[in-house]
Amino acid sequence: MYSSFAVPVSPRGFHDRIYAGEIACFSGLSPMQALVAFTRGLLEDAFHPHQPPEIHRHLDHDRQVEEFSRLQKAFVQSAEVKRLWSEVFAVLGLDPEKLARDRLHLRFQPHQPPAANLPRARSTATIAFHRDTWGSNLYAQTNWWAPIYPITAGRTFAIYPDLWTRAVPNTSASFDLEAVLARAKIAGRHAVDADDAIPHLSGAVDVGAVEPVVVEPGEVIAFSSAHAHAGVPNSTDFTRISLETRTLWIEDVAAGRGAPNVDGDAPWMAPGWFRRVSDGARLTELLGLNALEPYRRESPVA
Repeated sequence: MYSSFAVPVSPRGFHDRIYAGEIACFSGLSPMQALVAFTRGLLEDAFHPHQPPEIHRHLDHDRQVEEFSRLQKAFVQSAEVKRLWSEVFAVLGLDPEKLARDRLHLRFQPHQPPAANLPRARSTATIAFHRDTWGSNLYAQTNWWAPIYPITAGRTFAIYPDLWTRAVPNTSASFDLEAVLARAKIAGRHAVDADDAIPHLSGAVDVGAVEPVVVEPGEVIAFSSAHAHAGVPNSTDFTRISLETRTLWIEDVAAGRGAPNVDGDAPWMAPGWFRRVSDGARLTELLGLNALEPYRRESPVA
């Protein structure tokens, strides 16, 4: 599933290949290894004497939601996390002056029995089938994902490569990001549950090949946000803990370059989610955009 990329990458060549649907897996990056070690330390201090991948055995669902949310907030506010992610990109050859990123997410996916009917809180939910671009309409967007502890095909997420150029029925046309953000601003981020935060499939689909992502802690994968993907329901007795973020090569946003849009029809584009990696400057200020910009997909050429 993974293409070979020499490190440091050529930013132009790397992004063109990502926009064409290739998936990269990078190993041996010392800043990513340091980021995994730092995150393990944060988790192990918080959950002592319990091991973080076993924490669902010791906390009920409500406590998991509370503790995971607290740690996610500490993670995203950590100057060390920001520094190490910036070094990851720099070591790869992606100049932090020319790169913008979304929030730095710490994701928890506890084991849940198949018959469990638990609330789908944002800090614990298995993310449903989607393309990230259904929500953002930024086709230069690249996803980055890395596990903190060992994973298996039973506790990861999966990519659907056969859908790269195939349209699937989805709810993006009725996904009003402006209304979602307004609701979160009034009632708090967790007032918007995991299902409301993204568009979804709206019909049955033959997904073709399913590729579970199984990489080692310290490795990181990169793929276009236009790839269809979904969390694999956690069938193991361990909590999956992972890191993720999304990036934009700023000049590509300005030039309108990116992956193809085969089925995204949401009315808004979301440049306001992104900040320049080097100094935190808002992408909207750099490019003279609003946090939300109206979006309309171009009709295919006959």
